[in-house]
Amino acid sequence: MNQQQSLNQSPFYPLLLIAPFFFWGTAMVAMKGVIPHTTPLFMAGVRLAPAGILVLLVGWLLKRPQPKGWQAWGWIALFALIDGAMFQGFLAEGLVRTGAGLGSVMIDSQPLAVALLASWLFSDRIGLWGWIGLAFGVAGISLLGLPTEWITGFLQQGSLPDGFELGAGLLEGLFQNGQWLMLLASLSMAVGTVCMRYVSRYADPITATGWHMILGGVPLFALSAFGEANQFSGLQGADWLAMGYSTIFGSAVAYGLFFYFASRGSLTSLSSLTFLTPVFALLFGSLFLNEVLTTVQWFGVGLTLVSIYLINQRHVLAEKLGTQQKEAIPAISSVESATLADRSQVRVRMTKTEN
Repeated sequence: MNQQQSLNQSPFYPLLLIAPFFFWGTAMVAMKGVIPHTTPLFMAGVRLAPAGILVLLVGWLLKRPQPKGWQAWGWIALFALIDGAMFQGFLAEGLVRTGAGLGSVMIDSQPLAVALLASWLFSDRIGLWGWIGLAFGVAGISLLGLPTEWITGFLQQGSLPDGFELGAGLLEGLFQNGQWLMLLASLSMAVGTVCMRYVSRYADPITATGWHMILGGVPLFALSAFGEANQFSGLQGADWLAMGYSTIFGSAVAYGLFFYFASRGSLTSLSSLTFLTPVFALLFGSLFLNEVLTTVQWFGVGLTLVSIYLINQRHVLAEKLGTQQKEAIPAISSVESATLADRSQVRVRMTKTEN
């Protein structure tokens, strides 16, 4: 019995499989609790750079090769900018303006963007279930991201409320909305996910992940140093513990477990569990931060979770549906064959009787 088989049969295997999504969801709650006592860009840098050092340490222990050549470092730098600095920066700024649970739902809508980008860049087929999932996702994100008064006013009166304007005023209002900043974080993560396919061509995925965290933390610390103040003065012991939890468990351990299972053929199982991250964030945000969603937002959460599941499982659903259709076709053919055989026997008997 090899190590992978013994792990699969371990009673702790389901908990280990769920652990990355639990850590990601609860890390959102921990970060939201720290936000009032520090600044968002500083907190984003603290979560990112130390986690990268831990990932590189694990890569060194596993004797993973370091990046070599300008192509490897070029792709890692781009990966660091998009999936590191931009993703964590938008996420932290969005947490200032929205709840941890709602923000996590917006972040985990990134499979929608990944599906579209993969279809465009790599000719990855979206399929019927994928398009249905995308439709649910657009509806869910709209309910979460647009102001509630716009939605209720449109449903009740059939028109947008007074004072609604297009142009710069509309964009300014949307970008002051935390959900839209979270959507930008989700899009950054989606583009970063696509970049990882190119990064892995020139560098080891584990060491590249570690370096992209460290390099992505540099601009966050720089922007914090020049644009923020009082990063430390309000922090207490519990806040440092919360940031340590987000760094160690929410970044290093979560990514480590995720890559471990993904490298051993558990990618389908992991994809189907993606929706657990916002579920954990919503649950613990309600318990510890007293976050309350409106009826419209809960409906949007439901549509978005359904969308995430359909997008992640579109190939599995299509395969099951195709298998059922294939099984149905031989069954019909066998009935028709039996019927034709019976008819031929009747004809033979009639011919013998006539003769």
